[in-house]
Amino acid sequence: MANVTFSSPAMKKDLTVYATAGDCQTLLAVARKNNVPIHFECENGECGSCAVEVSVLSNAEPMGMHLTEKEKTVLRLAGKITQEQIKEAEVKDLPPPWRLACQFIVRNEDILVRF
Repeated sequence: MANVTFSSPAMKKDLTVYATAGDCQTLLAVARKNNVPIHFECENGECGSCAVEVSVLSNAEPMGMHLTEKEKTVLRLAGKITQEQIKEAEVKDLPPPWRLACQFIVRNEDILVRF
């Protein structure tokens, strides 16, 4: 199980929910299931409207997470991640701070999601 804490000025207070690791739900699916108001349009990784900042809430090394080609392109063009961060994700398995909620699969680690 993973604790996912959502934080946004659009919410009255932060909300922490449990997400079952390994069930392949996207972060957006977890948010929608728990009535978290993350903005989205396409749900396909093409528009970038669901960009969120993800931080790991432990002292452990963050788990690497594959960036889809759509994510790389959309987040880079939006100025959310750099080419260097993409390279670190591919070579060193270090996740960038910004992700698309519709593409990010919740792993077995506690995270803070800001949007």
